[in-house]
This record gives sequence, structure tokens and C-alpha cells, in this order.
Amino acid sequence: MAGWGTFEFGEWVGLKDSLKAMKLEFAHFEEECIREIAGRLLAKVIARTPVDTGELRHGWTIGQIARTANGYEVEIINPVEHAMYVEYGHRTRDHTGWVNGRFMLTYSIQEMERELPDIIERKLQQFIDRHMG
Repeated sequence: MAGWGTFEFGEWVGLKDSLKAMKLEFAHFEEECIREIAGRLLAKVIARTPVDTGELRHGWTIGQIARTANGYEVEIINPVEHAMYVEYGHRTRDHTGWVNGRFMLTYSIQEMERELPDIIERKLQQFIDRHMG
């Protein structure tokens, strides 16, 4: 019978343990990513919000973050009464003209959608590096 040599399983056991730890911590990692993305979006929308009295700019908050069948849903809320009118535009008081919207939330969402792949890739690489060394 021929000798095939020896094989050390220590690295495989270490890999298994690392993968198990990653699996256990992945839900926390997802939430951490979503909160960071929501925070970045909030910062963008606040910076784009025009300032008259500051009330509109100070009204922005992050609402509920919920997991859905398709991923996560994040509420960005501004309860200030005229927020929707500034976002989308409105008729003038005398109804003879139109004030264009500023689209501060709309443009911020579009910008975040472009940046999202790079942000997620970087965060995921950090997560893997933390567990796999």
C-alpha cells in the first residue's frame, strides 16, 4: 500500500469557524450598513435643503427602518408642513405662476443609488477582512 502523506486540517477548521462567525454576525452587519447609508442620505438631503428660517432643514430625520421581502425600507421624514411643496414645487399664492421644486430628497436618493455599489463593496470587504484576516 502506497503512502499518501499527511494532511493538516487545522486551517480548514479555522476557515469553518470564521465562516460560522460571519454567518452569525451578518444580520448585524446588514443593519450597520443600512444605518450608515441612511445617515449618508440624510446628510445629503439636509445639505441640499434651502434655508430661510432653518425650520425645513432641521426637520429631516430618519424614520423607521424595516426589512421587507426585497431588502430594506428606510423612511426619511420631514414633518414640516411646506416640505412637500419645496420638494416638488407649487403654485404661487395668486395662482398665476409656478415655483419649481428643489428636489432635495429626490436628487439625494439618485446620488446615493450611484454611490451605493462602492459603499457596499467597501463595507463588505472590511467585513470579510475582519473575519478572514
